[in-house]
Amino acid sequence: MQYSSLIFIVIIIVVMYFTMIRPQKRRQQEHQQTINNIKKGDQVVTIGRLHGVVDSINRDTKTVTLDCDGIYLEFDLNAIASVTAATAADTNEAASSASADAEPAKSAESNETAAKSDADNQPAK
Repeated sequence: MQYSSLIFIVIIIVVMYFTMIRPQKRRQQEHQQTINNIKKGDQVVTIGRLHGVVDSINRDTKTVTLDCDGIYLEFDLNAIASVTAATAADTNEAASSASADAEPAKSAESNETAAKSDADNQPAK
């Protein structure tokens, strides 16, 4: 009779190991691998659900600097919940948007310069 209760307790411990402990260890290993493979330009989500792009990584202090729409925030690497690797399309899109932002500024400056030169060339009345 005593052996049956002991066997029952051992079975419960084994079931708990395979249903709770082992999957948690696997998730921890996957998360650690993801953190180790993070690189500049990757899109990340923090544990506070802040979305940003990796600007720099300091492996010595285990910190990462995120660019969140022009605001740079520094986080511990363990604060990263998920990572989406940067694709070539994301990189091209960022470069084209930066050049598109620069072009209107140039044309606005040239329009102001042209207007000033037109005003200077007008005869005095």
